[in-house]
Amino acid sequence: MAKELDFLTKRSEDYSKWYNELVIKADLAEQSDVRGCMVIKPYGYAIWEKMQRALDDKFKETDVQNAYFPLLIPKSFLSREAEHVEGFAKECAVVTHYRLKTNDSHDGVVVDPAAKLEEELIIRPTSETIIWNTFKNWIHSYRDLPLLVNQWCNVMRWEMRTRLFLRTAEFLWQEGHTAHATKEEAEARAQQMLKVYADFAENYMAVPVVQGVKSETERFAGALDTYTIEAMMQDGKALQSGTSHFLGQNFGKAFDVQFLNKENKMEYAWATSWGVSTRLMGALIMTHSDDNGLVLPPALAPIQVVIIPIGKADQMPMLNEKAEAIVKNLRAMGISVKYDNADNKRPGFKFADYELKGVPVRLVLGARDLEQGLVEIMRRDNLEKTNVPVDGIEEHIKNLLDEIQANIFKKAKDFRDAHIYECDNYEEFKERVKDGGFFLCHWDGTAETEAKIKEETQATIRCIPFGFEQTAGVDMVSGKPSVARVLVARSY
Repeated sequence: MAKELDFLTKRSEDYSKWYNELVIKADLAEQSDVRGCMVIKPYGYAIWEKMQRALDDKFKETDVQNAYFPLLIPKSFLSREAEHVEGFAKECAVVTHYRLKTNDSHDGVVVDPAAKLEEELIIRPTSETIIWNTFKNWIHSYRDLPLLVNQWCNVMRWEMRTRLFLRTAEFLWQEGHTAHATKEEAEARAQQMLKVYADFAENYMAVPVVQGVKSETERFAGALDTYTIEAMMQDGKALQSGTSHFLGQNFGKAFDVQFLNKENKMEYAWATSWGVSTRLMGALIMTHSDDNGLVLPPALAPIQVVIIPIGKADQMPMLNEKAEAIVKNLRAMGISVKYDNADNKRPGFKFADYELKGVPVRLVLGARDLEQGLVEIMRRDNLEKTNVPVDGIEEHIKNLLDEIQANIFKKAKDFRDAHIYECDNYEEFKERVKDGGFFLCHWDGTAETEAKIKEETQATIRCIPFGFEQTAGVDMVSGKPSVARVLVARSY
């Protein structure tokens, strides 16, 4: 990396510090003056926008429509579903007054005690309650179902320990909420959306994930089943990267959402909810990036190609003309490209800066190389440089971007697969889990065993995974018969 840039801690020395420094230095986000909240900077938000766009298209392909619901939720709404309120009560920010007034010394403001709300309002930690209260007015007959809506919004959960993107008091997300006429339809929708998330994670983020169902202890508050995708970071820890919940009729009953079914009888609607958040930004960074900075998959990179000219002042008109033609052709192919001919930064600084920001392809237009019909290309995923003919460079770049996308995924998958272990001995597990990894362990299905593993190892049951062969065995902790092999790991 060029000397012009500040030092970046190596992953092997302090992974957590490396991550925090990288988020700041790559201009993705920074801490705000509001406790636990972050400012997402333009470059970071550009990545989130590409995530939004791709996910939004995928949702709409399954007939989901976007809507928007209030930020503030009456406190009484959260009380209607017992498990839901218990799950979120400790994380809620509460609005108690609706007005300020000038203080007695007229140099500031105070809360006006006369403006106390009759009922406190909760800044949404999630929107099941306000949405199902609204669904009551929209659903009357089986002909109104299924009702499939999503909203892109912010939520607030009063986190005590925060880390940029991974865990903040306020974060951005989407939350889908659906209502169905039958249990089978709702369960199928919850599983369908999990597959949408897994497809997005693997084919856009290039992050391999394990799909599975959560244990009862780890379920979303108010859900009958929670499905999850779990990704492995480079330090071997798991990151829950998306969840989809089958909510049964819990919210239908709590908010009296009934419909006239085909047999002309009243029935409560069946529900799902599902969401991913800006936590995906953390997954993207920690899965792929290296000691030189970000490594972004082309599918989500705000700038897929950067072109940097190198030449004397009298050569710049020729270089500019050549670059403009390449830029035009690449954009016509749907490739995002930036031509950086600013003269206030040295080429070395530009190289290092775009490397830090993870731009997948760097194209150097050198006057001498062009005389020979060549340009220099560097790919960010492996830092390889090659000289290639300038004629047909656009098609070469298009193919190279596809190759980089596939290579980034393969590298992450190879790493993940090499760190999945079967383990049947608890003492061995306690030692090995310290170094990270996903462990497939027999579990007796009890909350007591689950709690003991968490207390003694700081690892949790991430899910009962799909796609892994289930065999008979005994729980490594209790010695009781196993109900399933589960995925156990330390996590973020």
